[in-house]
Amino acid sequence: MATRSMRSTRRAEAALDRARQRDLMLGGGRGPRIAAVSALTVLAVLWLAPMVWALVTSFKTEGDAVALPPTLVPGTGFTLEQYRNLFEAGNVQMWLFNSLVIAVLVTLLTIVVAAPAAFAMSRMDFRGRAALMALTVAAIVVPPQLLIVPLFQQMVSLGLVDTYAAVILPQLVAPVIVFVLKRFFDAVPRELDEAARMDGASYWRLFTTVIMPLSRPVLAAASIFVFITAWNNYLWPFIITTDPALMTLPVGIPNILDSYGTFYASQLAASMVAAAPMVVVFMLFQRQIVNSVATTGLGGQ
Repeated sequence: MATRSMRSTRRAEAALDRARQRDLMLGGGRGPRIAAVSALTVLAVLWLAPMVWALVTSFKTEGDAVALPPTLVPGTGFTLEQYRNLFEAGNVQMWLFNSLVIAVLVTLLTIVVAAPAAFAMSRMDFRGRAALMALTVAAIVVPPQLLIVPLFQQMVSLGLVDTYAAVILPQLVAPVIVFVLKRFFDAVPRELDEAARMDGASYWRLFTTVIMPLSRPVLAAASIFVFITAWNNYLWPFIITTDPALMTLPVGIPNILDSYGTFYASQLAASMVAAAPMVVVFMLFQRQIVNSVATTGLGGQ
């Protein structure tokens, strides 16, 4: 009962703090609040209008898509022709499966690698820890495109070209995730470590039974961003795979479109298919994504 009461109190305090911050940002009065809401509404409409137009155009024929003057509702009515052609022209189902498998494995393995590394740099004293942390921070600012050639040469020397391993392994290097997790682990009170050590807990037990349960919010946020990044990754899968059976959705769909020229309705239908899983992920984890942008600093990644 006491624990439940404390949780309720903390939630109420957090809600009150958010309300105060919102009032402070909006100026604390009715006039500024109305102005802010109006401005945000206009921005939302401007942001949504192209997406709505793209969605509607994907259900048009190619003739209606390029007709002048453009109309929101086509004269011949809406059709699923573009989606049927898309799924008939290529192995879209297989590419969806490949994207899902690769994104899930990259997410799980990245967290498995990054979390212990962040814990070691946060809680363990060893020689070279400061230099290792400095290298981790320096790696964040290195453009991934600079590593394409050496990574490709390494995959060729290992004989991993056109394999799932070649697509997945280079994406497991995520210094920004290590840095964010370390920052969160640093904020966990050291008194918990001392209490666990007094009970005879090893570093591994401290990590698995104390730190990890307290880190679920930041782990969820990091997992979501890694999943989205892996799903949208185009350059590396495009370079390392030539077998159509191993292509991901972002790589496979442009190959279909390039084969048949430029057709606006078909391109927008393909864009909708590629974006649909990410829309579902955002709808399911909207609260975690918004909170992670505010608390972990991952919004610019």
